[in-house]
Amino acid sequence: MQHIKMRAALLLLSVAAVEGSSSCPGTFSSNACSLFETSMSYLEYFWDPVAGYLFDETDQTPASAMRHETRTSTWYAVGLLARNQGDDVANAERVFRNVVSGQFTDASKQWYGTYQKEPEEPLLGTAVYPAEIYDTWDPNWRGFIGTSLIIALEEYSHLLSSELQELLLQSLYHNAVGDSYRVGGVDGDNLYPCYSNPSIMRAVVSGWTGRRLNDTNMTAAGEMYGREIVSLFNLTNTLSEFNSATYTGVSLYGLALWEKYTPDDSILKQNAARMISATWESVGQLWHPGMRNLAGPWDRTYGWDMNRYLGILAPWIWLFVGREASSVYYNVAAMSHHSDFAFGPLLAILADVHVALVPAHVQSALKSFQGEHTYHAQAYSPPFDFALRNYTTWVSEKLTIGAISFDEDVVGGPSNNPGQWSPAVAQWYQGDGTDVGYLVHYATESAIDAEVTPGCLKLTYPYGNSSSIFTFLLSPPTPNGTLLDWNDADGLDVRITTYPEMSLNLTFAGAFGGASETIHDFEFYNFTYTLPQSFTGLPWVQLEMKTQ
Repeated sequence: MQHIKMRAALLLLSVAAVEGSSSCPGTFSSNACSLFETSMSYLEYFWDPVAGYLFDETDQTPASAMRHETRTSTWYAVGLLARNQGDDVANAERVFRNVVSGQFTDASKQWYGTYQKEPEEPLLGTAVYPAEIYDTWDPNWRGFIGTSLIIALEEYSHLLSSELQELLLQSLYHNAVGDSYRVGGVDGDNLYPCYSNPSIMRAVVSGWTGRRLNDTNMTAAGEMYGREIVSLFNLTNTLSEFNSATYTGVSLYGLALWEKYTPDDSILKQNAARMISATWESVGQLWHPGMRNLAGPWDRTYGWDMNRYLGILAPWIWLFVGREASSVYYNVAAMSHHSDFAFGPLLAILADVHVALVPAHVQSALKSFQGEHTYHAQAYSPPFDFALRNYTTWVSEKLTIGAISFDEDVVGGPSNNPGQWSPAVAQWYQGDGTDVGYLVHYATESAIDAEVTPGCLKLTYPYGNSSSIFTFLLSPPTPNGTLLDWNDADGLDVRITTYPEMSLNLTFAGAFGGASETIHDFEFYNFTYTLPQSFTGLPWVQLEMKTQ
């Protein structure tokens, strides 16, 4: 794990290298410049000049055997245009032509308008390569790649040939029409307005492309999508996909596009600044500058400590506080889910408009701890939620505790993924005080009534019955420690009370063994409680916590 002195020393070395020769556009702030250069250096490592693609850098994948990847290649191409040195523009044009050549253009297919994941893949929808949504093809890549093409055309069209510009516009047409095929609950698709990040990107791709091509139906579709997103946001003044270190970052990216590239008469433009500001208000309440973490609970996560995994929110925070305070490790490739750092060039390009919309008091809260406080919020994700989700998070200097009260039709949150949905979370300093410990309630129930007070978490299960289990995942001690019960928690005293008295099974999930596999590359101890077979009533679990 990171240690402060080592982080600082290595950071100084990397900053010195950046300061030695800048390749940033002159309009970038110093933080935007360092983010741009560091993320471009990261991407440069995977560049294949023979193929005109990036090698697949997803999650440290030596098993990719030097295959290539389409989406991050596109993000890199936009960065090349921004840098505009040497062969950058020519290489960007190669990437764009490659990506567009791999777009699916058969309008009779559900995957019309999206793009190959890799150029090496077989023909999609054949017997040897069946179409599996979110597996062999990803509908969200329309948004990720389409928005990248918009940035390229808006910011750098003067560098691109007329022929290539037309090619990109044609690709955006296929993209926007294909995305209109998506209907939540139909053909395995899950795109409802509450799926915030792809919905926000969908609206801007459709609206922007419709205006550029004078297609009034496409423009109206983008406005309609935007109206649905805004109406849902207005219910709670929060994103439906709430408090995610990854997807809040993507939603903020999409909203920045609304603000920068749509006209004043668009519902997207009219609401973007307000939605960005409100979203950052939540982040400011939940970001812990000392732990460099977004306090829980989390709707969707790819890890339990942002010092160890790369959430897209962290590069956004970099723009306000610099690299080290953002939680982005000096060697990004050592982090879990590091491939999302490929987003860095796009965020740096949008930094000027975005940073200006974040309130000054929020920017202060990102830089220094603002004192102990409790934060309440709500979010809503129809059709999954039977009622508003209620969030309570207590944030103190050395310990944070947060939980959601919810009632849903699925186990695992609106994304229907128990590994990402973290309905109750605690974080604290462990070891010598430079590492962050985590306690996560793994989803096993479709409803919880949660109470969070200073130092205490109580979870009641309205639908709990004799077959229910309640699972808590606890971080391993810092090196050379072993957990045999709650008393061995590193840096945290835990007193647990259950009703009724429950049986406990304690196991370990490790990278090299144990009773189960890691989740998001994170090792953990699994405390699972089971109810007596004869029990009827309303079970609950209470954890009282204090730091050592």
